[in-house]
Amino acid sequence: MIHSIDPRQPGLFDPYRTLLSKAAYKRIRNGWQGVFRHAILELMPVDAISGHFNPVLGRPTKELYSMAGLVFLMEFRNWTEEEAVEAYMFDNGVGYALNLPVYERSLSTRTLERYVRHFHEDELAAGVLQEVTQRLVELLELDLRVQRKDSTHVFSQMAQFGRTRLMGVTIKRFLTQVKRHDEARYQALPEDFRKRYEPSEHRIFADCAKGDEVRRQLRQTVAEDMQRLLEWFGDDACHNQRSTFRALAKVFEQQCEVVESKVEVKKHPGGDVIQNPSDEEAGRDGHKGPGYQVQLSETCSPANEVQLITGALPQSAAEHDGNSVKPMMEQLDSNGLLPSVLLADTHYGSDENVQYCAQQGIELVSPVSGTPPEEGALTIGDFTVDLPSEEVRICPAGHAPLQSRHDTETGKTRTEMDATLCASCPSRERCPMKAHGSHRSMEHTAKQRRLDTRRRYQATPEFKKRYALRNGIESTNSGLKRRPGLGRLRVRRRRSVFHSILLKVGGWNIQRAAASKKMRAWVAQKMENQWDPPMDLILHICTLVLHEVSYHLGVSPRHISAQAA
Repeated sequence: MIHSIDPRQPGLFDPYRTLLSKAAYKRIRNGWQGVFRHAILELMPVDAISGHFNPVLGRPTKELYSMAGLVFLMEFRNWTEEEAVEAYMFDNGVGYALNLPVYERSLSTRTLERYVRHFHEDELAAGVLQEVTQRLVELLELDLRVQRKDSTHVFSQMAQFGRTRLMGVTIKRFLTQVKRHDEARYQALPEDFRKRYEPSEHRIFADCAKGDEVRRQLRQTVAEDMQRLLEWFGDDACHNQRSTFRALAKVFEQQCEVVESKVEVKKHPGGDVIQNPSDEEAGRDGHKGPGYQVQLSETCSPANEVQLITGALPQSAAEHDGNSVKPMMEQLDSNGLLPSVLLADTHYGSDENVQYCAQQGIELVSPVSGTPPEEGALTIGDFTVDLPSEEVRICPAGHAPLQSRHDTETGKTRTEMDATLCASCPSRERCPMKAHGSHRSMEHTAKQRRLDTRRRYQATPEFKKRYALRNGIESTNSGLKRRPGLGRLRVRRRRSVFHSILLKVGGWNIQRAAASKKMRAWVAQKMENQWDPPMDLILHICTLVLHEVSYHLGVSPRHISAQAA
């Protein structure tokens, strides 16, 4: 049976006003608790969660708004499940935020686990973050025109293996399943083979001698063992359908190759490979290590009192930052949070991304990758070019070319200048025009022209002043890792990791919104409007209660009033 209480319908009195001191009550009103209770709690996905329960039969569920809110707060406050249960039952700040009764609050860890599982199964975290962000942006009246973009690395709760141990652990996990389900087949394996992988995952190969050559030989042995297992069990229908066997085959494919019937370990398998069989979706960043990352877009207009994260896109750590611009802009567009100016670092500033953003009406302000030209050297960006045709009209010295023709098939424009004019030009040594018989010529593409133009612009004080706003997102990345615990999560595997990332980002936005004077004033007004009944109504209710008590006690109301006085 479904039990839910709409948080937009408060009771006549606020029990926390009399339970808490004035200082404590004011702190709740000005903290994240007040923001969550009055602006966020009503957005919880109760309709989706209620679909897991019978609307009529069975015992009443826990109050669904409070349970959905607790799942959110568990990530926002970086609690374990046990800590979340204790906060639900004993913490009055959490009780206020979740609209819980003052007394008789109870919850078990198993019940909380069930609601977390519902969030995972229905992938509700993305929708919750979207609703929360849109509501806070609306209440704070944020200026969305200028935003900044960056990514931050996220470690999941998985062990970090070297390549040899990764292959060894993958073998061990498969052999464990073989031993459990087919003891005879396991015992038929060579004894030295079995003993090599019997130690625990943390001790496997721990007793091997150190040294580059020893490590190389051990890695080669493990690679050959993987090939033998694939040959022995590849046609066995009882074992080749197990997830551990599929992981074995995938790791072998990623880490090894067969050359002339001999197994060789790849020198550079890349980052988009399995890092740990217990978290196959995790990737590897060459600089930051294995795990995941989240692409973030944040407001950065000086007109905003606080800045909020407008978009979050969790990914494998192996994904290149530049590939995230289009999906992030699509996400922001669908949520109505698209900027007109986007500040990003060099990884995002490819010509393709700049052109895509321009088509969406967005100016992508980013440094250009690659080696800049030598100081003082002229580039195609110094020439006057007709943009529709990509033909050069005037050189930097003010001379028109003999001819400039654009080849639509190759995308190149060939420009020729009169060699006699170039001979007397003071910029001749710095010019990209090269001698070619009786004339001088050069070739350029539209992409080359755009990049050179951007390189010239990024050297100006105007660019440096605009781009300086991007640096603020680094403090956001640091804060996300320290406060909601985004740096290292308590979960692993893609679905759980993405759920945790998205709710932590939503919690960060609530924390930032609570620091806004405008938000605090809105919450204070909301609280006064909800719990400020007319005094004559209060007196009338007290009179009714007094008469009811006097009737049951068999004494006059005046006598009870006198005794109370």
